Parts: sequence; C-alpha cells; structure tokens
Amino acid sequence: MATYEQVKDVPNHPEIYLIDVRNQDELKATGTIPASLNIPLPDLDAALKTSAEDFKQKYGREKPGNNADIIFTCRSGKRAKEAETIAKNAGFTNIRVYSGSWLEWAEKEGLPK
Repeated sequence: MATYEQVKDVPNHPEIYLIDVRNQDELKATGTIPASLNIPLPDLDAALKTSAEDFKQKYGREKPGNNADIIFTCRSGKRAKEAETIAKNAGFTNIRVYSGSWLEWAEKEGLPK
C-alpha cells in the first residue's frame, strides 16, 4: 500500500514508477499526479509484456524491470488493485497500490475530483 505522502514524494525518486491506469478522457477532465505515467488499464498487460524498446517508444520511459518499485493509481483505487493483479501475473514483484488514488489526491491538493 502506498500513502499520499509517498506518492507526493515520487518526483524526488525517479526510480519509482507511478502508473496511472485511468483512461485518457479522465486525465483530460481532472489532471494527473506529478511524475505519473499513464497506461490505461485495458493496455496494461500488453505494455508490461512488450519489449523494452517498444515500451520506451510508446511511453517515453524505460520499461520497469520485474523488481522495479511500481505504484499503481486510478480514480478511486479499484482499477489500481486490478492493475496490481495484472502486474503480479506478468512477473512483477515490487508493487504497491495507492488506494486513495485520484480522489484522495485531489482532496488533499484542492483539485477537482
């Protein structure tokens, strides 16, 4: 489990992957958490299994290794839990879920939900 404080500190830790699994239209409506990488939940399994080269080309960042520190976030935490299961099934081992996700972030940051 990842806390608001840990997520807020992610920009100071470039080795951590904060992956937002919301859809593009949701991001446009609300905004994003700083340093987050958007991989919509329907695309996550394929993204985690793609080649390092394809991942970098599509997402603009090195593909995380199987033991990379990954935090998943979404709107309310439900899809982030689904993302955790997908990542575990793909062989990733160092996964956390930001259960408060966007709703908690927006509340604490004074942003629209």
